Amino acid sequence: RERERERCWEWGWGAGYADIVKENKLFEHYYQELKIVPEGEFEQFMEAMREPLPATIRITGYKSHAKEILHTLKEKYFKEIQDLEVDGQKIEAPQALSWYPDELAWHTNMSRKILRKSPLLEKFHQAIPPNLLHILILDMCAAPGSKTAQLIEMLHADMDVPFPEGFVIANDVDNKRCYLLVHQAKRLNSPCIMVVNHDASCMPRLLVEQNGKKDILFYDRVLCDVPCSGDGTMRKNIDVWKKWTTSNSLHLHGLQLRIAVRGVEQLAVGGRMVYSTCSLNPVEDEAVIASLLEKSEGALELVDASADLPGLKYMPGITSWKLMTKEGQWYSDWSEVPTSRHTQIRPTMFPPTDQEKLLSMKLERCMRILPHHQNTGGFFVAVLVKKAPMPWNRRQPKLRNKEATSFSEGLSVFAIHPGHCGHDLPCSSPPPSKKMKLFGFKEDPFVFLTEDDPVFPPIQAFYDLSPDFPKLNVLTRTHEGKKRHLYMVSKELRNVLLNNSERMKVINTGVKVWSRNNDGEQFGCAFRLAQEGIYTLYPYIRARVINISVEDVKILLTEENPFLSRLGDDAHAQAKKLGYDPSAPQCPIELCGWRGKTSIRAFVPRNERLHYLRMVGVEVFRDKQGKKEGGAAATQEGNTEGQEEPGQEAATEQEGSDTEQNGSAESKTSDSKDVSST
Repeated sequence: RERERERCWEWGWGAGYADIVKENKLFEHYYQELKIVPEGEFEQFMEAMREPLPATIRITGYKSHAKEILHTLKEKYFKEIQDLEVDGQKIEAPQALSWYPDELAWHTNMSRKILRKSPLLEKFHQAIPPNLLHILILDMCAAPGSKTAQLIEMLHADMDVPFPEGFVIANDVDNKRCYLLVHQAKRLNSPCIMVVNHDASCMPRLLVEQNGKKDILFYDRVLCDVPCSGDGTMRKNIDVWKKWTTSNSLHLHGLQLRIAVRGVEQLAVGGRMVYSTCSLNPVEDEAVIASLLEKSEGALELVDASADLPGLKYMPGITSWKLMTKEGQWYSDWSEVPTSRHTQIRPTMFPPTDQEKLLSMKLERCMRILPHHQNTGGFFVAVLVKKAPMPWNRRQPKLRNKEATSFSEGLSVFAIHPGHCGHDLPCSSPPPSKKMKLFGFKEDPFVFLTEDDPVFPPIQAFYDLSPDFPKLNVLTRTHEGKKRHLYMVSKELRNVLLNNSERMKVINTGVKVWSRNNDGEQFGCAFRLAQEGIYTLYPYIRARVINISVEDVKILLTEENPFLSRLGDDAHAQAKKLGYDPSAPQCPIELCGWRGKTSIRAFVPRNERLHYLRMVGVEVFRDKQGKKEGGAAATQEGNTEGQEEPGQEAATEQEGSDTEQNGSAESKTSDSKDVSST
């Protein structure tokens, strides 16, 4: 016990965990009996469960940016930390996960505590900004949003496509957790994500307009990452050790099955659903899959997904298991369960008794990841393909019908987080048409603009928008008064929003592309560009673009309001003329900015500045107080005549004697672009 207490402190789990001993006899007895761990490996399994989970790195963001960051990590940070020692522990260079594509995920031998102990490792940590689903998805458990973020990244694999065909609808039953989801999604600045707030097990079916009539929307892919007992997370969630009991799994099984049923109901024929948990318990894993397969009467089939994850070590799913109560009573079959236990233990929790049917399910295609095999957490995953409509559904369109409209031809992604219907049966038909109950904060409306909205002509003229700019995809959040911000969504999400306003509670959607700046009216446009939406908007902008060098990028991102003369001669001349040079960059970076009377300013949030600076080779390191150290130049100090005060927006300049043309500019480099706007 003392040894375990010392370990808790040593690994930095804090005072709240100091008295938690990483032992649970019921847990050990249960999993030894179930034999989910290969013979002779149980001690290794338990020892791994008691060790802290090592830090894993995933490089996020648009693919070309991620590759630049990966290059920087490999050439600089990984080499710096090699052979470093912290508290007597030798730090090994991170290793790429063989089963994750493009070397965008890496494994270390460092806990988070160790990672923050050395200044060099802390600098490395700051430098770091559902693969089975491939491209087309429906994610059923969204918050806090890390998996949803990966789905969005997959959508935007090609940065040259501002509106990928498809979308992600991310849902959570908890209104507050929805805002966590919004925070995660906003980092990726996608017009193809919608966050909604619903009970997943009774998620309403959505409608879309197709060939002039409304039809049910079915999804190409579903990610069903259900709530679970979480005993696979003991390495990082230490309190699971003292709270774990078999009752947790028994209580969750019914909810997990209802959510999975609802997921396959909304899946298109030919589509795939991934069912996953952070639990090792077959009651939450194989039992749910077996019941789902049995209910489907051949409509669903388990897929062998091992080829999609080369190098991932896993154990195949099991075909035999039994149940144990928290008092230690075992049951091998439903017939053994006393009537008094029937509300707690259900027939679907046991393996099928028909051996022929059991063999036909191919449960060995499920995958269980054990912590000691690759120094990971515990996890379970199963991939199902839908071969026909579910037996209780009358009709359903096939996946990617060539005659279908673009909504079904593109990526339809849907994330659902669980709730409870209040009954034992799955929701196998659309919910009744009673008024939807809404909880939590009342959101502002989503109002689409018409093509002839008076807001467009000045924007069109000022930025010389191309004729194919999709005006109908622009929305605002108010019916009345001046529009403060303009947002954009994909045409598929527009279809969903327009046809389901009474069926769903939307928390957030769209990416901000313009923000009102009344001072800009004197120059012909009251809207400046917003950095969040620049990758969506940039392909349509044909004016106010400036080519800038990497050195210009460094100046714009490290100085608040640099003089125009601080830029290179070429960029300086372009900023004065607001010209455009179409030379193609190796890795495009779009920046929003403001061109004042004598200076130019980048409107880029702090965290994004650090990200872009690292991409162009400027080392920026924040100390514990959040101050920048290292290669970044300090903000210009003092105030020279004609220079804006630091921190003051150049947009406040309104001097009538200004002989240089004020206004918005978009700048672009051979390695980057800077889009400046009023």
